[in-house]
Amino acid sequence: MRRAVLATTAVMMAATLTGGWAAQRADIRPEGGGKTGKAGRTQKAGETAAEARGAELAARRAAEKGIDWKDCGNDSPLQCGIVTVPVDYAEPDGRTIGIAVDRYPSGGTKEQRQGSLLLNPGGPGAPGGDVPLSTARKPVWKKVTAAYDLIGFDPRGVGFSAPVSCVDPQQHAKAPRPDPVPHSEADKQQAHERARNYAQGCKDRTGDLLRHIDTPDTARDMDVIRAALGEKKLNYLGYSYGTYLGAVYGTLFPGHVRRMVLDSVVNPSNVWYENHRAQVPAFERRFGEWKEWVARHDGTFHLGGTADEVGERLEKLMAQARREPIGGKAGPYELTQMFMMTMYSDGNWVPDTTAWSEYEAGRPDGLVEKATGGPMSENFTAAYTAVDCNDAPWPRDPERWDRDAERQHERHPFLAWFSQRMNLPCASWPEPSRTPVDVRTREGLPPVLIVQNEGDAATPVEGAAELHRRFRDSGMITVRGEGQHIASDTPNPCVNSRVDGYLLRGDLADRDVSCAAPPQPEPPGAHRPAAAGR
Repeated sequence: MRRAVLATTAVMMAATLTGGWAAQRADIRPEGGGKTGKAGRTQKAGETAAEARGAELAARRAAEKGIDWKDCGNDSPLQCGIVTVPVDYAEPDGRTIGIAVDRYPSGGTKEQRQGSLLLNPGGPGAPGGDVPLSTARKPVWKKVTAAYDLIGFDPRGVGFSAPVSCVDPQQHAKAPRPDPVPHSEADKQQAHERARNYAQGCKDRTGDLLRHIDTPDTARDMDVIRAALGEKKLNYLGYSYGTYLGAVYGTLFPGHVRRMVLDSVVNPSNVWYENHRAQVPAFERRFGEWKEWVARHDGTFHLGGTADEVGERLEKLMAQARREPIGGKAGPYELTQMFMMTMYSDGNWVPDTTAWSEYEAGRPDGLVEKATGGPMSENFTAAYTAVDCNDAPWPRDPERWDRDAERQHERHPFLAWFSQRMNLPCASWPEPSRTPVDVRTREGLPPVLIVQNEGDAATPVEGAAELHRRFRDSGMITVRGEGQHIASDTPNPCVNSRVDGYLLRGDLADRDVSCAAPPQPEPPGAHRPAAAGR
């Protein structure tokens, strides 16, 4: 599981760009051009007639031009290219930007090949540059990699696709950041002031492009990519936020979908304010599960023999960091961010808990490194904020934000204020918000496969159930008792075989499938009970 830091909609899988790939991107320039023709696609919910016409025209132009694939360099097996899209689909002859795409060619035979599979790792704000390569290297995707060219892309506003910015990157990287939990009215007022300044900085540094960094326009970009690839219909695998992106695509372009897997589903009925609020109790449940696990392994970590004792020890750690940041860098904000990411993947449990245990034993370096070494980049944060704030209306009343956070904090103190701080710029966003796309089955949409861990905190299971209802004829795989984020990317034969069956053969005979979760992780040298598993 990738360790991208996401405070809300998650995911989740920010790829590390290779130097050669980045250098190659710098030499590729987008081109505009073409004349407006008649558009035949019917307008769908969540878009204007002009946007529908512009999307069809952009796709037709892309199909004629194709993609000029080049080696990414630095001995990378990836191929790089650029797909040109309008900034504003309502004005397809206006300004354009280049969407950076990359390809990991299929290694299968002619008989095995089924075209291209477009991937999105989540976010919003996560670049997709190396996702095809990381996917191809995982054994669980061996059969899929033989059948499809794996296609990654940096969504608009991200990475090499017209990146947006809100503050100076050096300022963004400074630590420690203010404690997310307010301890006075003055703390609350200062948080709102910082959020207003940040939102205005997004407008000042990004300009008119800012209003076009949103999910519907990214979905239109996906259809242009489909056309540029020479594909009549899209095969798609999206994780976390990528499920919402896929759901919007399926709503706007139902007849252009061939197969679609949506893993760890964002609830399409409550984007975005209530969606983020729904994560807070879900993370609290996951936090409790982790504390119980730490307590069971007190012989290894020495952090408390009960979940309550572990929680009290962590509160002391936060209080110490509030008085004096650990290593001068890791304050309550950084520690909260670190432990939030611990909840995303069981694979983080042993190394993160070990780092905390070593700090308690007088060796703080590991904890400082983990708490400060992996925050979202400035561009990631800016794109995340732009998409969230542009996609849907947000409350504008500061008192409501504080009141809602305070009420949640009383019962779910782990992330209530942290989540509020991450999204607070949307309270004073300088651009008008959109009405969210009404995600649901439209004529021509084939069966979609939904995959969901039952206890996922970043994308609670209620979201998958809601999309399952909205996308008629969809299938859903639920992993019982599993609390980590992302279900299909790790070994679980019950899940992996069914995802393979759908992507390779279109199999979706069992509409609702329940799979067992694998055992929780064990620290090195720990005794695993004979009846391990959940």
